[in-house]
Amino acid sequence: MKPLEERIAQQVSAIPRSGIRDFFELVQGRDDVISLGVGEPDFAAPWHIREAAIFSLEQGQTSYTSNLGMPALRESISRYVRGLFGVSYSPENEVLVTVGVSEALDLVCRAILNPGDEIIYHEPCYVSYSPSIAMAYGKAVAVETKVEDEFVLRAEDVAAAITENTRAILLNFPTNPTGAVEPVEELEKIAQLAIDHDLLVISDEIYCELLYGEESGMKPGKHVSIASLPGMRERTILLHGFSKAFAMTGFRLGYACAPPVLTEAMMKIHQYSMLCAPIMSQVAAIEALENGAEAVEQMRKAYAQRRNLVLRSFREMGIPCFSPGGAFYAFPDIRKFGISSHEFAVRLLEAEDVAVVPGTAFGQAGEGCVRACYATSYEKLELAMEKMARFVKTL
Repeated sequence: MKPLEERIAQQVSAIPRSGIRDFFELVQGRDDVISLGVGEPDFAAPWHIREAAIFSLEQGQTSYTSNLGMPALRESISRYVRGLFGVSYSPENEVLVTVGVSEALDLVCRAILNPGDEIIYHEPCYVSYSPSIAMAYGKAVAVETKVEDEFVLRAEDVAAAITENTRAILLNFPTNPTGAVEPVEELEKIAQLAIDHDLLVISDEIYCELLYGEESGMKPGKHVSIASLPGMRERTILLHGFSKAFAMTGFRLGYACAPPVLTEAMMKIHQYSMLCAPIMSQVAAIEALENGAEAVEQMRKAYAQRRNLVLRSFREMGIPCFSPGGAFYAFPDIRKFGISSHEFAVRLLEAEDVAVVPGTAFGQAGEGCVRACYATSYEKLELAMEKMARFVKTL
């Protein structure tokens, strides 16, 4: 009998384990650790959203739904997206409800890629982008963004990466892990590249509600979706969901908005793999979209306060850290200490019981930085920053 290792598909064998999960195996079983690691809101989903899910169960709503998702939810998504992004999608055939945005990304990769096709994406980035492309038999082409540029994706770097095999450009703004927001002028240049080279654009906008203005205040910044730019709606797959802004990670619900041909292709895969998202989650999502704005704003203001605390603390430590324009991550530059991001994170954990994620978990472009998630309580953040300051003095 052949070794079982030889029976694993090549594209799966070549995929590394998540750098985030590998690092946090070191944390397991340690109750004394303050974790600034996993990118998940520390808030519970607002009660009225949870109550909607409970009521759906009490009413016996335990069936399958349409493969595309509940019509009422698709209508709510269409209204919400129109208000948030300024782009209109038909709930009939341009909205697909998925099991989290992760499934939506997998669906679009499998729907558009032939073996060897390339997707350009920017690093540092969310850990699943490159593996999702690889599992669809595509080639992931990373474009580095730099701390010196505040992790802005430059159109000229995207242009240099385009080949005859390029199929699409994958964007994520605001970005995990850096909190970067793409300037409109660069977004317009990237849109023009997509038009000139006849490329699709996959735009993951899961953090777009969590924007911040000037550091001294808590007003939201301005978000522009590439789908809203001239000539882009017809070539963009817009991905969004409920996990971050609505604190609904465990509901596992996302959606994709795209022209009908692309939505139909994604739905074909979805119907044979997932069939549909859980009906209880879909009912809760309707409540979130229709009545959740106040709770989202309250959480965003809390994140803004925490963001300001973290940035102020890093400055006092003498650690450079640009001001993230969105999401709930800081990505401080620790190169001055002359050690790798992994060593910094491990030594901090061992010395002070504070967990951050090495920047290399998000691609090699993340070396020299660590990700500190400030989606935890203000009191814990204060203590974590005190502990980190004490550790930094030993370096």
